[in-house]
Amino acid sequence: MDDISLTNSEWYVLDCLWERSPQTVMELVAALNARLGWAKSTTITILRRMEDKDLVRCTVEGRTRHYVPNLQRDRAVRGETRSFLNKVYRGSVGLMMSAMTQDKALSREEIQELYDILKRAEEGE
Repeated sequence: MDDISLTNSEWYVLDCLWERSPQTVMELVAALNARLGWAKSTTITILRRMEDKDLVRCTVEGRTRHYVPNLQRDRAVRGETRSFLNKVYRGSVGLMMSAMTQDKALSREEIQELYDILKRAEEGE
């Protein structure tokens, strides 16, 4: 699972499982129906595909299937961030930050947070 590329549907399911796991199929069906209006069949289909891709693990107790994520959120975020950066900004953090500042998309608080992050990176934390 080195090259992580998740579909939006996979993100939705994993997000539910990162919030709380394990969850049963019916718990996921209810959560995804409330959030996205998904039908039960949609949730079950996505879960099967995610099992095949080793993104989730399932244990069966009696007739109940319990799902847990097989991918940590921070790893997924890093992989998706790298993919986005490479696709949109040719891998350049500088180009991305330049685009964000030109559009004034950053608040003063966010700019300070970036300074703090860069300072910690410089100090080797």
